[in-house]
This record gives sequence, structure tokens and C-alpha cells, in this order.
Amino acid sequence: MNTTRKLRIGPLPKTESVKLTFVCPAGLKEDLERYAALYTQTYGEAVDAMTLIPHMLDAFMARDRGFRASSQKR
Repeated sequence: MNTTRKLRIGPLPKTESVKLTFVCPAGLKEDLERYAALYTQTYGEAVDAMTLIPHMLDAFMARDRGFRASSQKR
């Protein structure tokens, strides 16, 4: 594991999952693939972009104040 660099998401937890398909721009797909390669280099665990996307979305939503505020009103 490369400790000189930290990424927004850390080592991935093992979770139950469901399949979800989405469409994204080609540039975003390339960025996701580059991020997955950097993740693999940083943590020594080979992952693909599809594995990282749910964790990236989870981290994004956890930090979204508007989303958290609306979730707390329920």
C-alpha cells in the first residue's frame, strides 16, 4: 500500500449489492478508469471502475448537506 497519497475513498468494505446500469460520457468513463488504476496503485487491491462507483456515490451523498437535511426530515 502506498501511504504517500490518500484518496477520497479508502479500502472498500464488503457489502451486499444489486446491479444497476447507467450511461455516462466517454470522458467520465476514462476518468473513472484512471481513478481505478490509481486506487489499485495506492492500495494494492486491483479494482475496476464499476466496483468503485457505488462507493464514490455513497461518499458524495454522505457529504451533501442538502441531501442529509432532507433525509433527516423523514
